[in-house]
Amino acid sequence: MMPFRTYGQKPYTIAVIHGGPGAGGEMAPVARQLSSEWGVIEPIQTKKSIEKQIQELKSTITKNCSSSLILVGYSWGAWLSLLFAVQHKSDVKKIILISSGPFEEKYVDQLRTTRTNRLSKEERAEFETIITKLNTENLYQNDAEFKRLGELGSKTDNFNPMKKEVEDEIQVKDSSEIYQLVWGEAAKLRKNGQLLELTKSITCPVTAIQGDYDPHPYEGVEVPLSRTLRNFKFHLIKKCGHTPWLENEAYKEFYQILNDEIENV
Repeated sequence: MMPFRTYGQKPYTIAVIHGGPGAGGEMAPVARQLSSEWGVIEPIQTKKSIEKQIQELKSTITKNCSSSLILVGYSWGAWLSLLFAVQHKSDVKKIILISSGPFEEKYVDQLRTTRTNRLSKEERAEFETIITKLNTENLYQNDAEFKRLGELGSKTDNFNPMKKEVEDEIQVKDSSEIYQLVWGEAAKLRKNGQLLELTKSITCPVTAIQGDYDPHPYEGVEVPLSRTLRNFKFHLIKKCGHTPWLENEAYKEFYQILNDEIENV
């Protein structure tokens, strides 16, 4: 499987980092939009640990990019971008976080409650069954369950999404296993406080963009990172869920903010 896709012309100065973990290719619409002005690379993370995903991202960047980059990380990719910058400061010019998960454990219950309240009784039971399986070590979901979790997540996470005309996702081998193993590590990092502690060493500018309808509480991003980062900016978009570029009311504002942040490095 190709470990990356490119858009626009060289040099590639922006890398869009997908979420999941394991949701390869979902940042393609953003990459295409940005490629009218900049060269963009879309790495695909396929490894089954955080450290190996960092190494995989480093290898892709080293082989294809000649200078430091702006990392645009979405959801899990927001955390991965920060963790990458902790180890490879010289490779990162700026980080833009989109729809990041909260950085402290105290916000997790709020996230779960918001999601379950947006589902019917039957959907809630189904959602909780799949999540329970996710949290069971060495018991991996099948592809159908993983796809269904994404469908339920779309219902809970988006405000007024536009219909997707093209499937941009790449079928990553063992995507459900990647999700379970990598997210298991990431959740532990948040729970023990190490995730937030690591961000203290980041020196490049960091901007976060969150939607007010996203079940991931924006306070769980804005408040902790305002304490730990030296150069941090925060944008909150109204009538916007977890995937801003697919929101009818919010996508124009999202792209305006994103373009401005890329131009103002």
